[in-house]
Amino acid sequence: MDVKLTWNQDMAFIGTADSGHEVTLDSSESVGGHNTGFRPMELMALGTASCSSMDVVSILRKKRVPFTAFECKVHVESVRDAHPHVFELMEFEYIVTGKGIDRADVERAVQLSEEKYCQGIAMMRKTAEIRSKVTIIEE
Repeated sequence: MDVKLTWNQDMAFIGTADSGHEVTLDSSESVGGHNTGFRPMELMALGTASCSSMDVVSILRKKRVPFTAFECKVHVESVRDAHPHVFELMEFEYIVTGKGIDRADVERAVQLSEEKYCQGIAMMRKTAEIRSKVTIIEE
């Protein structure tokens, strides 16, 4: 995998990847940016959530779980009193909507992602405590 970051102006950058997609990054006004894009650490959290979510959705599909919606929320806490401000806690909430969903199927999919497949969580686990919960919404 190769990615490229190109400075745009002030604190704004455009990130591109082999896939051909782009993402805008910027900082807040307080540090010279214009708040026009993601912060780098937001992308780290989002990337980890999407890595795990793709695993979970793939496993749920293979198990033929009848879900109609999926969402993953992540709360991150970082070390504040020292640099670098590494993630020290990531709390994932996997929200699955559908009719007659077996909680055990979702919990197993999350477990497989977090313990076996997700490279994002494997990397984040080096500095952060990983917690997760499953919420099922019955249609």
